[in-house]
Amino acid sequence: MSDIELLAGILSKTGDLVEGVRPDQLSLPTTCETYDVEALRNHLVGWLQVFEAGCEGRAYEGDPAAHVCGDDPAGEFRAAAQGLLAGWRRHGFDRQVRVREGELPAPMVFDMTLMEYLGHGWDLAVATGQAVPFTEEEGARVLDRARGTLPPRFRGEGQAFGEIVPVPEDAPAMDRFVGFLGRDPRAARPS
Repeated sequence: MSDIELLAGILSKTGDLVEGVRPDQLSLPTTCETYDVEALRNHLVGWLQVFEAGCEGRAYEGDPAAHVCGDDPAGEFRAAAQGLLAGWRRHGFDRQVRVREGELPAPMVFDMTLMEYLGHGWDLAVATGQAVPFTEEEGARVLDRARGTLPPRFRGEGQAFGEIVPVPEDAPAMDRFVGFLGRDPRAARPS
């Protein structure tokens, strides 16, 4: 599976999770302490639009944290995903990509996108009781990239990621991935 196929699969599955959110689930808590389901869905769509704009060489106009989905959140998500994938295919990885105020190497932005949508896809599935759809290969490949992309300074109190949750090395790749992001994979299991 190519890198773009890896991202396409993750985005497709996350789009299905966005579509699977019922109106009565919007106020449910998620494994991201600052987001309920509706806020997480808005975050997923808003930031996908940021990544899509940057990948196409445009600046994103607005604040992704203020994005509010319209009547078709899954449609918004899928349109941005389609644009992002087209941008990676068209422009490749040998360049800088704008993300908000600055530019980063394209491979780093690509890896950040994989981490964002695999991790938050898991968060959304767990919060809404949907099956976690991601494969062992997706979990393992993104975990390898996350280990090279996520520095310790972004972890802990007031940071975007929690401390690593210890997970056995023989655990499924998705468990190891979400543990690396600072989430407890046991949240995905019914009590």
